[in-house]
Amino acid sequence: MKISVNIDPALTDTEIVINCGSVTEQLENIIAALRIANSQITVTKNGETYILDIARIAYIESVDRKTFVYTENECYESRLKLYEMGDRLCDGDFLRISKACIVRLKYIRSLRAELDRRLRITLENGEQLIVSRQYAEELKKKLGVK
Repeated sequence: MKISVNIDPALTDTEIVINCGSVTEQLENIIAALRIANSQITVTKNGETYILDIARIAYIESVDRKTFVYTENECYESRLKLYEMGDRLCDGDFLRISKACIVRLKYIRSLRAELDRRLRITLENGEQLIVSRQYAEELKKKLGVK
């Protein structure tokens, strides 16, 4: 793979162009990383591919080695692994709450203490998720709750 960067002070916007013979899995991963950097990810639903703004994501969950992306009303599938999504998203509004789930902090409506130091969070759309003990303290800290 050849990578070229052309610097032109006269340009006002950055454009990335990919020239290739075919789209490989490696290239799809690179495109996915660029979309996340641009606040978008590529997801699928019913065989159709969508470009989804990260701002619409409520939470991301891994089930049976598949990654599902949930918005307020929809569920999509992503080709990225949960840890790849976590590496790219958990610096900002997102936080891992269990081995299988990452949640957007601003979608949390309420939280309740459960047994064994776990938490139950309720999202804006009414869905409830369990925060494992390992991540409960960090969530409380991020939300300013003690």
